[in-house]
Amino acid sequence: MRLVEIRSYQLKAHTAESFHQLVSERSVPLLRQWGTDVVAYGISAHEEDGYFLIRAYQDRADLQQSQDQFYASEAWRSGPREEIVAKIESSLSTQVWLSAAGVEDLRTSNTGTQGS
Repeated sequence: MRLVEIRSYQLKAHTAESFHQLVSERSVPLLRQWGTDVVAYGISAHEEDGYFLIRAYQDRADLQQSQDQFYASEAWRSGPREEIVAKIESSLSTQVWLSAAGVEDLRTSNTGTQGS
């Protein structure tokens, strides 16, 4: 089983494309450099100013440690952080447990929304 975090963002009007570019080109590569399993991300299928980011972890301790280290890092703080945060109106985070097969299904089912 893997702990999956689904972050849902309500973006400021008309920023989804530029937000997606920032996430695709700067944030996701940085997350992956830090060892984060980015499962899927992209513009919402039903809301033009909606966005999602899905990451998988071993457990809650892994999630907490990984995110604490990443969000405190100089690479994030002096990197894409300001540009990304400026485009977010609000966000919601949900955590669910999924089997490894479920995580892979989620990953492959959302490849088309990633843009990469």
